[in-house]
Amino acid sequence: MYYCSPSLGRKNNNNMKHSFLLLGFLALVVCANAQTYTDSINQYRQQYVRELVHDPKQPVKPADVRFLRFYKPDSTYRVVATYEETPGREPFLVPTHSGKEKPFQQCGVLTFTLHDTDLTLHVYRLLNMVNGKPLGDEYFVPFSDLTNYETTYAGGRYIDLRSTDFDGNKVVLDFNKCYNPYCAYGDGFSCPIPPRENFLHIEVRAGDRMFAKLMNE
Repeated sequence: MYYCSPSLGRKNNNNMKHSFLLLGFLALVVCANAQTYTDSINQYRQQYVRELVHDPKQPVKPADVRFLRFYKPDSTYRVVATYEETPGREPFLVPTHSGKEKPFQQCGVLTFTLHDTDLTLHVYRLLNMVNGKPLGDEYFVPFSDLTNYETTYAGGRYIDLRSTDFDGNKVVLDFNKCYNPYCAYGDGFSCPIPPRENFLHIEVRAGDRMFAKLMNE
């Protein structure tokens, strides 16, 4: 049996209390940071759902919001990618699910590591049919992955970026914010099909999942 003097015992008890308090504080900080990220994604999705419902095209009716499905927020799907411009690329037509084609131009390539796998995604800009100039300030990143047909829409998903998202040649790529094309919710839309070069040979279990209403029909 271990014996110690009363004064030494009080000192050890105090040290232990301080250690427990420090560990508790660090745990709270870690939990708070994790919760903050989860909250930010949930808030982002609430806004996303409101925009879906109030869009004039109304891909999702208010009564069908209950059929929307998402993966749980997962910060491991938020990565920093390196962006390399690819100037001078010729515009090309991208087929859509409706059979129509839309003019796009590749403007760069993203390289990043996701779950220990090195990956690349090509970045595009939608062009005006008349003058061939980019429409707006959005960069378009369509992709497909191994979850398609299983838990996510067969036609792939999208990520949008803006010029303000770039910090030099770095940009945060958050797959928790990837979303379904409108074609995932019904017919009558012209949604670009992700080019073959943007097929990711991994499962991306983040962001939008398959629309449950169509699964039940």
